[in-house]
Amino acid sequence: MATAPLRSNAPDPAYDWRKIAYLMQVSRALDKLEETRLVPEKKVLYQFSARGHDMAQIMLGSRLDRPKDAVCGYYRSRPLLLSLGVPLEDALGSAMGRQGGYSDGRDIGVVFNYPNPNGAPALPMSGGVGAQYTPTAGWAQAIDYYRTVLGSEPHKDAMAVVLGGDASVATNGFWAALTIATTQKLPMLFYIEDNQYGISVPSTYQTPGGNIAKNLESFTGLEVFSGDGTEPAEAARLLSAAVDHVRGQGGPALLRLTVPRLQGHSFQDTQTYKSEDFVASEWARDPLPKLKSYLVGSLLSEEEWNGIEREAADTVEAAREKAEARGVSSPENVLRHVFYEGEMQTIGGQWTHGYTPPPSTDEPKPEGQRINMVTAIRRTLEHELEINPRVLLFGEDIGPKGGVHAVTLGLQEKFGIERVFDTSLSEEGIVGRAVGMAMAGLMPVPEIQFRKYAEPALEQINDCGTMRWRTNNRFAAPMVLRIPGGFFKCGDPWHSQTNEVQFVHNPGWKVAVPSNAEDAVGLLREGLRGNDPVVFFEHRAMLDDSWARRPYPGDDYVLPFGRAKKTRSGDDITIVTWGAMVPRCEEAAKDISADVIDLRTLMPWDREMVLDSVRRTRRCLIVHEDLLTGGFGAEIAAVVADEAFLDLDAPVSRLTMPDIPSPHNPVLLDWAVPSVERIRAKIDELVVF
Repeated sequence: MATAPLRSNAPDPAYDWRKIAYLMQVSRALDKLEETRLVPEKKVLYQFSARGHDMAQIMLGSRLDRPKDAVCGYYRSRPLLLSLGVPLEDALGSAMGRQGGYSDGRDIGVVFNYPNPNGAPALPMSGGVGAQYTPTAGWAQAIDYYRTVLGSEPHKDAMAVVLGGDASVATNGFWAALTIATTQKLPMLFYIEDNQYGISVPSTYQTPGGNIAKNLESFTGLEVFSGDGTEPAEAARLLSAAVDHVRGQGGPALLRLTVPRLQGHSFQDTQTYKSEDFVASEWARDPLPKLKSYLVGSLLSEEEWNGIEREAADTVEAAREKAEARGVSSPENVLRHVFYEGEMQTIGGQWTHGYTPPPSTDEPKPEGQRINMVTAIRRTLEHELEINPRVLLFGEDIGPKGGVHAVTLGLQEKFGIERVFDTSLSEEGIVGRAVGMAMAGLMPVPEIQFRKYAEPALEQINDCGTMRWRTNNRFAAPMVLRIPGGFFKCGDPWHSQTNEVQFVHNPGWKVAVPSNAEDAVGLLREGLRGNDPVVFFEHRAMLDDSWARRPYPGDDYVLPFGRAKKTRSGDDITIVTWGAMVPRCEEAAKDISADVIDLRTLMPWDREMVLDSVRRTRRCLIVHEDLLTGGFGAEIAAVVADEAFLDLDAPVSRLTMPDIPSPHNPVLLDWAVPSVERIRAKIDELVVF
């Protein structure tokens, strides 16, 4: 572990100390303004002081001077934002939830983002502790891909930096990112601000001994630095050493700086859990007077220092006036930017890097023999990998093995380990790194091996989906998240879950549930060429099912989301279904005059086709594999009841799995999953109602 070299008297010329002093005073003035005026006046509702953390953060920001650098902070990282050049009226206006700024009033002001037209962007942070780590690792992996595979010169010595407190090193996200960065030798700096407390919990509860740097001294592939973040010379030398190591392609580094938290966790925190002596010791380590002592007499005069303080105070007051003059965004605007609406985001996705989707058609042009869904998905992935160098596939066992369902078989051999690669066993790491890659302009295609295993990644899934909305269209992370699931020859609680409704309930995600090879091709290609994150659900029972086989519809076939397909037409009843239940519903209705509608996508879903059909048949049966309570069928039933109630001749009915996990024994499974016989019985019941 590297420690600080001996101190030199002269300030390091690599740093603009005058600017550091000014931004330090600005940060202190902002904290003071909020705590003494804006919070008491209830103009700021969430406030986190950066006192004690500020100096080293500002110094760090000054080293992010490469065009492809990026940094992701957390709720105490505003000084870093100041060093990147964020307008003060945005910083204050965002804290007040006013129009414009980080989110147009949609998110709390300490959850920032900054596209930064003049330098390194501040990636959208999350309100969840530790959620910043894996997306930053993804950005770092994208840097490596750009410079080694795509030959991008601007990425040559770029780096990704993530900030976190000492408590965050206990999170899954930290360890997942650490594994990714070290095993892949990525250009990533973990910047840990150790103030010894996670709100009120001492750091010894997060890390044995309370020192993450000491514990990681022997971590393979990681260069570790540690020292005092309140001493200007020491912090400067450690920062330079850590940054130079990462930029020199020495792999990832961790820099732990001890700093005092001079205020409570938030404004409301009284810190009664700290002793008076401990609080006094923290104030004795305040970096502001240390910075003054370091600069006055060597670089600045006392008068110059005082002038900087006055200038900062005046600038902050002027920014307050501008921020308070901003109005509140129109409530109608809060409905915008859940999905791409034609107005391009500033950062994220391949479209912001000049990608233009090739010509396509929504009319299939069948080629050759019928193929199963596995082959159809593989062929689509292969074609898009061939024509688009930004597409990358990754997940557990998708490389030499070709995936546990054989979907990616042979793709690594053809396209190389840089584009089709295995990952560590961490779903948070898989999806989180995909978020960072997507923000960097790639088209990641992560795979979660089975639906149930998506649970550890739900925080990243949620944050990815809401990114466009919560940044007011400044950032987006389009990707295709492939998830096999559902029953197969048998069931069980771990590999056979569907629960598609959980993804529908995450704003910002499109959700595809193809039932056959042709639809799988069109929906997958739509996702791979699109500008929104997509969950692509691959039903295990349909991957090699004979009914699901279709001729390949062509390399240009794209199926728009939200367009259902009527697989049978009739007048007596509307049957709405998707996935593995489609062939069962077709079989059950083969000698009945029925509309069988395969939704194909659940977000968005084709309300118009369903409602038009129900208004004509006057009966509606919804069949799905997921559980009854809270399943997506309840949403369809509610819409039909709301908008076509007077057209109904029978109650809207659902046939689903009971509210139990998928049973393992085939006899038990067959009893639980809607069968052709049960579907037919329900149809007969409704038709004669």
